[in-house]
Amino acid sequence: MMLAVAPLLYVDEQEVEFSAMRAQGAGGQNVNKVSSAVHLRFDVPASSLPEPVKERLLALRDTRITQEGVVVIKAQQFRSQEQNRADALARLNALVQSVAVAPRTRRATKPTYGSQQRRLAGKSQRGETKALRGRVRGGD
Repeated sequence: MMLAVAPLLYVDEQEVEFSAMRAQGAGGQNVNKVSSAVHLRFDVPASSLPEPVKERLLALRDTRITQEGVVVIKAQQFRSQEQNRADALARLNALVQSVAVAPRTRRATKPTYGSQQRRLAGKSQRGETKALRGRVRGGD
């Protein structure tokens, strides 16, 4: 089964590795006996994602991405393993979606003549205001 990440961009669910474990924190006896938390592991370099998307994903400064390029997501918000699994997949989806579209390249532009004049007028106005704050000289 393929997971839709972006338009025409899919993560093969066979490339995602899940492991179940006991959740941390409060929750009564259920926490101690049920393995409801889910660890999701997604190997970015070995995935079928396009190369530019892989590069942008690995370039992210995200603590969920290891130095080897494996995305590790721990989901333990819900009581059921299926809900935590769906939550982990949604978070992986959001992470890949954030780098799916290449950022537009910035092109330097020149400021217009009018904007330059307005900027200089504002600077001179500010200078005049500050000049009035000086020490008052005696006119005797």
